[in-house]
Amino acid sequence: MSDDPETAERKMRFLFALRQRGVTDPRVLEAMERIDRGEFVRGHFEDRAYDDTPLPIPCGQTISQPSVVGLMTQALQVGPRDKVLEIGTGSGYQAAILSLLCRRVYTLDRHRRLVAEAEAIFRHFGLTNITAMVADGSHGLPEQAPFDRIMVTAAAEDPPGPLLAQLKIGGIMVVPVGQSDAVQTLIRVRRDENGYDYDELRQVRFVPLVEGLGQT
Repeated sequence: MSDDPETAERKMRFLFALRQRGVTDPRVLEAMERIDRGEFVRGHFEDRAYDDTPLPIPCGQTISQPSVVGLMTQALQVGPRDKVLEIGTGSGYQAAILSLLCRRVYTLDRHRRLVAEAEAIFRHFGLTNITAMVADGSHGLPEQAPFDRIMVTAAAEDPPGPLLAQLKIGGIMVVPVGQSDAVQTLIRVRRDENGYDYDELRQVRFVPLVEGLGQT
């Protein structure tokens, strides 16, 4: 998409909407301004790329609504030296934003097609600090653990034990939890020497965290 006057205006409204919905961290807003969501939305929904709404992507998945991406990123409190694990690459939009905020992102998805398409967009943006892998995200990535931050973009019934174990002491994980598609709660988990502290942040709706690899 070229930045014609109409597109530039939509991007301005996009950023204004993020602020209105509580995304106030300057680093997060700057990253979301630099990473054009329009590059991640193709086909029938391309003209809705700057709307604050989730949109379908291949393999039965979705690209999350921008305000939720911003609020989850803000809640994760990512630092420039952090090593981040993301579960659920999807379109690659969330990983791209995280990559501007941290030292390295490892992102996992069970669908080969999504990983391949996300990697192409990462190359387009020149994002060299993202490692995207086809893997069962419910097991995390033990060979690279521990992680400073873990972002889960699919809903589990409870924060997955393997992911909690891969969180560094002092680390933070943000994960949607809930036993139905209709009612899920975004949880922030902090790990300290004595265990885990949990904060409920807001109601959300995400696709479920599924074990195993996809067929595509």
